[in-house]
Amino acid sequence: MTRTTREQRRAIHRKWRQADQGLPYRSFRRLAASVPAGDGAIALPWCGMWLCIEADGYTHS
Repeated sequence: MTRTTREQRRAIHRKWRQADQGLPYRSFRRLAASVPAGDGAIALPWCGMWLCIEADGYTHS
């Protein structure tokens, strides 16, 4: 599992609540992948797109 900050976990949980994609939360969280040269950012597949979640929890596509 990719290491995440507390703010990233909050952002992941927020996206999971919006659309869980039929997965339990922990399985959804395991989809997160680290971003090379991303300064701690992670990528998360969500609703047909990839989201980038910065270390401070800022989420963008």
